[in-house]
Parts: sequence; structure tokens; C-alpha cells
Amino acid sequence: MARKKAPGGKKAPSSPAGEYVREEVHHVREGKHGARSPEQAIAIGLSKARRAGEEVPPPKPGKARARTRRQAQRDLAKGRKAKAGKGRRKSATRARAVSGALKREGREAGSRKALSRHSERAAAKRSKAERSRSAEKAARTRARRKKA
Repeated sequence: MARKKAPGGKKAPSSPAGEYVREEVHHVREGKHGARSPEQAIAIGLSKARRAGEEVPPPKPGKARARTRRQAQRDLAKGRKAKAGKGRRKSATRARAVSGALKREGREAGSRKALSRHSERAAAKRSKAERSRSAEKAARTRARRKKA
């Protein structure tokens, strides 16, 4: 799985979560997952991160639908619980049906163009101050990495 020990001090929860999202985008490109938009691929990745035990907070009230927020809280709770037992064996018929359905899904959601479009739209929603703070933090991170 994508879970890795964060080297060198405390990392923001978004760091390991980003790995899960990246992995999910690759899965969409390979056809392992059907996502109809980059947002959906990102949501699946975040959900996986929460279920794997990463402390990715649910969206703040007003930022997403209440339903999305509740699901994120359930995923977090599931990740915090110890995994007990193996679970049930998957049905071969269902597995075949799922892979057939995934073959019919598009791969466009994981494309470079779609992800670029998404990041442009996401940045446009943020304020200038917010973007500036983010850029300063990135510059500090780069400087720190250069030293090491």
C-alpha cells in the first residue's frame, strides 16, 4: 500500500494522503478504477488514505456536502479501528462484473489535461493571500530539501 513512514519530522496529513491520491490517479489511468472526473479520483484516494489510518481531516462545514463530510468521518473511524479478521471471500461473479464495468469506463479523468484543468479551477477558488502563503511554504520546503 502507499503508506510510508514520513522521514524527517512531522509532516502535514496531506503529505501521505497525496501519495494515495497519486496512486489512485495511476489506477484510473490503468483502468483498475472507473472515475468520471479528476475530483472523483481524488476523493477515492482521500477515502483510501483515511481508511488506511492517515489522519486526513474531513472537509470543514460549508466546504463540501454534509453527506461527503459524514462519509469522511466514517472513513476516519474505520482507519482508526484495528483491522480484525480476514473478511469474506470475494464473489468471482461479482469480480467479473466489476472488471467488465471498469473496462467500459473512461480513462480521461486521470489524464494530464484533466488534472491540469482541475488544479487551475481549484486555485482560482482560493484567495490571493491563500495562494501566496502556499507558495511561500513550498519555497521553504524546497530550501530545506536543498540543504539536506
